[in-house]
Amino acid sequence: MEWIIVSLASLLAGFVDAIVGGGGLVLLPALFATFPTAPPATLMGTNKSAAVWGTGIATWQYSRRVQMRWQAMLPAALAGFAGAFAGAWTVTIISADFLRKLLPLILVLVLIYTLAKKELGRHHAPRLDGRAETAAACAIGLAIGFYDGFFGPGTGSFFVFLFVRLLGYDFLNASVSAKLLNLATNIAALILFTLKGHVWWHFALPLAVANVLGSVLGAHMALKHGTGFVRGIFIFVVSALILKTGYDAFLR
Repeated sequence: MEWIIVSLASLLAGFVDAIVGGGGLVLLPALFATFPTAPPATLMGTNKSAAVWGTGIATWQYSRRVQMRWQAMLPAALAGFAGAFAGAWTVTIISADFLRKLLPLILVLVLIYTLAKKELGRHHAPRLDGRAETAAACAIGLAIGFYDGFFGPGTGSFFVFLFVRLLGYDFLNASVSAKLLNLATNIAALILFTLKGHVWWHFALPLAVANVLGSVLGAHMALKHGTGFVRGIFIFVVSALILKTGYDAFLR
């Protein structure tokens, strides 16, 4: 029965994650609720074992329909991979608890800014080119990759917001680029969790299949409905993250 519950959660997580990120908001709580006595690191590793497949399929789907700025995004993905590994290593030395109360406040600022700037991310007009774009994308990849390895919640949303705000992408192109970087950070985290023995491989296959199915549907919806749809889902996901992280930080 447990695998059915978490597989359905993985399906929904893949759908949400493929559009704008934030799949962990769905699957991780489901895993913690279903297996309350399991080690948190094991549940996080099992979550990554599913997410990496859904993110990979979404990246492939998007790259066939949307022109990826590969010259900037491939180095940025490598930077994200390195950042995630460094963040995961750092959290073994320094506690991430101080971020719990800071995160919902940062997300509130992101939401207010997005709502206030009605035209933000509606038009694709990259501000940088060549080495400048690559350097900026790598800086974003390294910083948010480190955050993903160190703490994690909202990684996809932060990637999308920074690509829109700093690089001038629209929400659809930002989401496409975010998928590639998030794939790199997920792989880094999965390698680390695997080396530490924190993955339930008997759950990995059904969760991965469900996540991929949700991802295919989510990417299809995003490509069909475009930037306005992705922006709406972004606002919804950030709002849900504020509620979830705010509850964890101040009420639990």
